Formats: sequence, structure tokens, C-alpha cells
Amino acid sequence: MSIKVYIDQGHNPVNPNAGAEGNGFREQDIVFEIGVRLAALLDASGNYEARLSRPTPETQLGTSNTTSLAARTNDANAWGADYFISLHCNASADPSASGTEALVFSFGGRSYPLAQNILAGIVNATGLRNRGVKLRPGLYVLRKTVMPAILLELGFISNPGDAALLSGSPELFARGIFNGMNRYFGF
Repeated sequence: MSIKVYIDQGHNPVNPNAGAEGNGFREQDIVFEIGVRLAALLDASGNYEARLSRPTPETQLGTSNTTSLAARTNDANAWGADYFISLHCNASADPSASGTEALVFSFGGRSYPLAQNILAGIVNATGLRNRGVKLRPGLYVLRKTVMPAILLELGFISNPGDAALLSGSPELFARGIFNGMNRYFGF
């Protein structure tokens, strides 16, 4: 039986709920590409079944920030996903901020060890600094999902090096997430 993984490519192509911008790149475009590549890896493995929140670059979810977030969590819950992974790019006023991190609802349960494995996979694939797993119980997509959920801040779009890697090598991030998941599940 396949593990059902809902991949939420954070943000919409345009407002409401468009993502961060930095170094000439848009978060929503970067995470769309990484999500598509991750879904392909998951589906091809035979161990997983993937569903994307945005199957096309033009897919617009909701008419406000809240309805956009609700559309994602409602779809994952209705589909019966076993795991929810939300893909994002971080941003900072400090252009030297760099690295990858994961946000979880709590340190108990299955989200935390999965997040640790995924971060290790991303770091091994990309060479980015591991900023760790952080507790963020207030985030909508972590509160409103009924399955273990992780929000990944893959790198800083505001950092020139991170942004170039995110935009130029989406397959490295997809492969890192995939490898981390396989390690967690023992595949």
C-alpha cells in the first residue's frame, strides 16, 4: 500500500497569497518546480502516491490568504493524505541569512522525526546549512491538517547563493526531500 503524500507548493501565482520575492525570483515559481519534481520521484518509486496543491503554475487557490490556506488543508484532509509537506522559501532583511529549516506543530508524533530526516536529505543534496526543526503550532497548514504535517523553508530567496541554488537546481531539493523520506520510512 502506497503512502499518500500531499505536496503543498506554498503560495499562489498572484495575490492573494503570493509568495516572497528576492534576487529576481518568486517563491511561488520555485516551490512549484520543486513540488512537481518531488511528486514525480515519489510516484515513480512505487512506495508513495503524491498529490500537488498546484498541479499547474497557473493554479490559483482561494480568494484570500485564509481561503487559499483552507483550500490546501481541506484538499489534503479530504484526499486522506498520510503526510502533508508544504514547500516554501524563507526570506530575511539580512541577505546573509542562509540555510534550510522545517517547521512542525509539535515535537511529539511523526512530524518531527520525518522533518529531521528530510532536512538531512536536503543538506546532503544541496550543501545548505541545517537550521533545524522549529516549533510553529500557530501556522494554519500545521494546525488544520489531520495528518502529520511539515512546512519546509527550503532556503532563503533573499540570499543570492540560496536563491541561485533554489532556482537553478530544483531537482536537488526534490531529491533531498525524497531521500530523507526514504530514510525515515526505511525504503
